[in-house]
Amino acid sequence: MNKQLPLILASSSVFRRAQLEKLGIPFESAVPDFDETPADGEHAQDTALRLSTGKARSLTARFPRALIIGADQVAYCNGRQLGKPMNVANAQHMLAELSGQRIEFFSAVCLLNTVSDRLYTHVDHTVVTMRNLSNIQIRRYLEREPDAIYCAGAAKSEGLGAALLHRIDSSDPNALIGLPIFRLLDFLAVEGVEIL
Repeated sequence: MNKQLPLILASSSVFRRAQLEKLGIPFESAVPDFDETPADGEHAQDTALRLSTGKARSLTARFPRALIIGADQVAYCNGRQLGKPMNVANAQHMLAELSGQRIEFFSAVCLLNTVSDRLYTHVDHTVVTMRNLSNIQIRRYLEREPDAIYCAGAAKSEGLGAALLHRIDSSDPNALIGLPIFRLLDFLAVEGVEIL
């Protein structure tokens, strides 16, 4: 493992932290200082990539000798970006709109070497088809999965949210949770970080 450069996760997400912990490598989490407002007319894929790199770069002054992981996820359906609902009422409305719909999730990951300024980026594209959901099913789901309000599209797929889904098409099942692990492993290997 690259002993000189510590690994920093530029995220306050408990979900991404849990994903990275499963790899069994030491890292530190740091809250990025970056405006996550989508730009007008920006495609969801571009938003996810801009936010992931912006989060990583926002920590360069604090970690001038590090490998910083940035990540972001944007959900897209019916011509618009979907954020995190952040409360139950918004989540109920969002899930009612998404019932039976096809949703695209763009999950971006980057790895920034703050010494060399090398930046590796990738955006994973996952397509999810939602089941047709009744208002009662949505209410029960949100009662039993309160953290769903912090997930893009209110669908916490790694938990009870799996019951909302009819189909997932993805090259990396980790990406839907928020961190495209497969490509991140490639980036870390190039920087000398061995996982196995």
